[in-house]
Amino acid sequence: MRRCMRKPDVIVFDFDGTIVNSMEAFADIAAKVMPRHHPIDSTTARRLYLETSGIPFFQQLEVIFPNDPANAATAEEFERIKLEGYFDEPLFDDAADTVGALRAMGMKAVVSSNNFQELVDRFVAGCGIEFDMVCGFRDGFAKGADHFRHIEKSFGVEPGQVAFVGDSLKDGERARGSNIPFIAKTGIFTREQFMEKFPDARVISALSELRQMF
Repeated sequence: MRRCMRKPDVIVFDFDGTIVNSMEAFADIAAKVMPRHHPIDSTTARRLYLETSGIPFFQQLEVIFPNDPANAATAEEFERIKLEGYFDEPLFDDAADTVGALRAMGMKAVVSSNNFQELVDRFVAGCGIEFDMVCGFRDGFAKGADHFRHIEKSFGVEPGQVAFVGDSLKDGERARGSNIPFIAKTGIFTREQFMEKFPDARVISALSELRQMF
């Protein structure tokens, strides 16, 4: 594997789809819920959910169905059903060992998620992985510039001393918009899709690859 970049002082992880293997379950819920409120079939709903992933679901709906009055009820039903099994979703098998190894190498490990802050806090508290900081979504504080600036200020680092690992194209856009080196994790998007949009990114298929990257 080619060297990714200088070893970052802080490595930031997206959560769902990167640390937690939850995106397929979320897509299944979206495929059931969206057609109940919008003129769309389940296959298309699932595809559009994945294509717009990386932002909160209520914002995804505004991308897919701009200004549709049915969006609020759709989001409410999605979030309600999501909670029924969310805390039983599994971590990726290599997540705990990888995060532990990177912290042992001297890096701070941070979660940056657009899932709601209280949900991410609760999941992290019970998942057995120690992170140095957990940033979730709340009003005025979202994944991207808000989180990155907070992380930089908290740890006294510059953008070049941070790396962001995520599984969506939106993750890459947010990293690029804040001059943060991006490491793309395949899953809902392929290596080719990432490289087409982010030719300077490093692409991994498993978190364990990070241990040899720096």
